[in-house]
Amino acid sequence: MKKHRIIIGVDEAGRGPLAGPLAVAAAATEISNFQFLIFKKTQNLNFKFKNSKLLKNIKDSKKLSAGKREYWEKIIKKNFESHYVFVSHKTIDRIGINKATLLGVQRVLKKFSQKPVLVLLDGLLRAPDDYKQKTIIKGDEKVPLISAASIIAKVARDKKMVKLHKKFSQYCFDVHKGYGTMMHYKKIKQNGLSAIHRKSFCKKLDK
Repeated sequence: MKKHRIIIGVDEAGRGPLAGPLAVAAAATEISNFQFLIFKKTQNLNFKFKNSKLLKNIKDSKKLSAGKREYWEKIIKKNFESHYVFVSHKTIDRIGINKATLLGVQRVLKKFSQKPVLVLLDGLLRAPDDYKQKTIIKGDEKVPLISAASIIAKVARDKKMVKLHKKFSQYCFDVHKGYGTMMHYKKIKQNGLSAIHRKSFCKKLDK
């Protein structure tokens, strides 16, 4: 039986925080040959795909409350194949955030059993060269599949940081999720850096 063509949207969460992992997520959908040919010809981002109506009013994860993100996460996981990976703070310190992000994209794409005909990526993300791909500035606002990936990444990372809070409660990771808030800077000043802080991001703080 001939496999359906699939197209994948990719986004990340946690590129900027001072602590915790980077999350990279991807969401896939089937697309007909006809719709794929239309997209290739027109490059119109409002193309139709399987279950596209379910994502009609989806938004970038940054524009949604935590409750709304979890609402959308359930819809995405039920109706679309989706995956996420974490790239650890240690890897980020070792190879830098840019290479760590590329590594995350590579890893999450390998989780899909079928190679996509196209990968749509947000911002400055890139897939390995053997994938046909298109990078879209503010893609998480313009392309529903990328918005879906942004939500999967954000929810996964937030849950991870809440778990890490149980081990490092003095830093309040459940509140700021590792981002550089005033509260977080205050906690670092009081307690020093934890085992999950990105040392390369905190050089001026660890003094």
